[in-house]
Amino acid sequence: LFPIKKITGKFKSIKSKEDLKDFIQARSAHVTQTTLYGYLKTRMGHKFTLMVDDEIFSKSINIAKWNIYMVALADCTFYVFSNLMIEKNLKDNDSKEIYLKIIDSEKKNGLSEEIYIKAKENFLRRYENVNFNKYYLENPFKESCYALYHWAPVADELKNLDKKIVLNSMRLKWNLIVDEFKRLTNKLHFN
Repeated sequence: LFPIKKITGKFKSIKSKEDLKDFIQARSAHVTQTTLYGYLKTRMGHKFTLMVDDEIFSKSINIAKWNIYMVALADCTFYVFSNLMIEKNLKDNDSKEIYLKIIDSEKKNGLSEEIYIKAKENFLRRYENVNFNKYYLENPFKESCYALYHWAPVADELKNLDKKIVLNSMRLKWNLIVDEFKRLTNKLHFN
């Protein structure tokens, strides 16, 4: 899975740009893993462990994982900076720098050059069109929810039956992250 700091560990506070980066990276990885693997386990039942040992299926899970994670990182980055800029008076929008730093660091963890380039291009394209004044208020995690639906290695006819459940499962995971972020930044204000 993602070999980053303990994903399930609680953050004590967010006080620096490095804390923001760590929060975005850890929480995006956590949401990606729990929703992707949860969906696959639910859909496959007891055969999941057998399928994970299958080399071809394991590769498809890996491709899905990285693609979903890249979109989740972008969504979370845009959400965090949109929220901080409006709610906490943050003046410096370092979202591009932080996202690029995270995906650069993920190369050593197995992120392929192809997915890296595509993720960077997609992020920069989205960045140009994001309205940071209201992004965090307008279904900010929609893209990663659809990435889970699109990339999950499940037969299309089954995915069509699961669409609403899959989208809602990730949305609910993101709601927990939003609540945590609000709690961690409750007393944070920028001048």
